[in-house]
Amino acid sequence: MNTIYDFTVTDNKGNEVKLDQYKGKVLLIVNTATHCGFTPQYNDLDALYDTYADRGFEILDFPCNQFGAQAKGTDEEIQEFCTLRYNTKFPRFRKIEVNGENELPLYTFLKQNTGKIKRFDKKHPFMSLVVMLMEKTNKNKKADNDIRWNFTKFLVDREGHVITRFEPTATKEVLTPAIEELL
Repeated sequence: MNTIYDFTVTDNKGNEVKLDQYKGKVLLIVNTATHCGFTPQYNDLDALYDTYADRGFEILDFPCNQFGAQAKGTDEEIQEFCTLRYNTKFPRFRKIEVNGENELPLYTFLKQNTGKIKRFDKKHPFMSLVVMLMEKTNKNKKADNDIRWNFTKFLVDREGHVITRFEPTATKEVLTPAIEELL
C-alpha cells in the first residue's frame, strides 16, 4: 500500500467508504472522543472545515474509545452529540481502535508513514493531566509511533501521502499554516 487511497473504511452508518473518493483533496484525519478535555477542538476543526472545504480540504473523523474510555456511546450517539453540540459537518466514521491488534489498518499505515511528528506542546494547560492519563492508559504501548491520546491528527497531501502528524495539543493556529501550504 502506497497511499491512503488504497484503504476502505466504514462510515458511522455501516457503509464501506473507499478513501480514493478523496483523491485530490488535502485531508486531516483525526481520532476523536466526545468526553475528553480536547473535545472542544471540534469547534476549531469545524472552523477549519468551513474555511477550507471549498478549496479541497476534508476532515475525516474517527472516534476512538481507547484512551480513558472517552468516546462513549454508539456511532449514532456520537454523531448526534457532534452535530448537536458542535455543529460538525465533516464525515464521521465508525468507532475504531488506533493501537494494538485490532487497530484499523488505515491507522497502521498512517503511523508507519508519518513524516514529521509535531510533538506535544509542553506549555498546553492540559499537559500535566494528559501525561498522568497517558501513563495510566498506555501501559501496553508497544511502539514509539503508537497514538498516545485522543485528537491526534494526520495531515495528508492531495496525492494521499502522509505529511505530518500533530499530537493532541496542536491548535487551529498550528494546523492552519500546514493546511494552507498544501492547499
